[in-house]
Amino acid sequence: MATAVLEYSALERTSKNRHLPSPPGFSSAVTTNKGKEAASKANAMTPKEKADRNEELKAKRAWDLATSPAKQLPMQMMMVYFSGGGVQIFSMGMVAMLLASPFKAFAGMNEAFAQFAPKDSTNTRAFTTLLLQKVAYILCNLLTLLVGMWKCNQMGLLPVGTGDWLQFEHRGESPDISFH
Repeated sequence: MATAVLEYSALERTSKNRHLPSPPGFSSAVTTNKGKEAASKANAMTPKEKADRNEELKAKRAWDLATSPAKQLPMQMMMVYFSGGGVQIFSMGMVAMLLASPFKAFAGMNEAFAQFAPKDSTNTRAFTTLLLQKVAYILCNLLTLLVGMWKCNQMGLLPVGTGDWLQFEHRGESPDISFH
């Protein structure tokens, strides 16, 4: 199967704008030399160097996935703030999303990280594969869960006061004192 190569230099010769000067700071000699150097450097890599580079990129992508829940926290906190403090359908939907999404993430964690597993791993879906990234992923998702719990507390849905537990309180018997 032949690979198609796009030759952009041919476009420059046939362009109707070829008579226009280059933008300030642009040098065609510098850009073409850099492009040729990058292409020759990529071709000069040995297969082992390419494999090492691929593993390095997979590790970076695994860390990106591990920290992605923490990157979403500011937006989720903003949405929670704007949803209001009352018990309405919109704020309840926000709380349900905040409380359910970490558990969904935990359930699909091994599947999500399987594509980033090192080449030499025997079981790509094992919890011990990419352990540090998975622990960071769990911690970042726990932050999302904490934001959801905080919102529940602000809405008064968590039983944290003494008045919430009165039904379970047992009073001692009052002393029977009679005055004759």
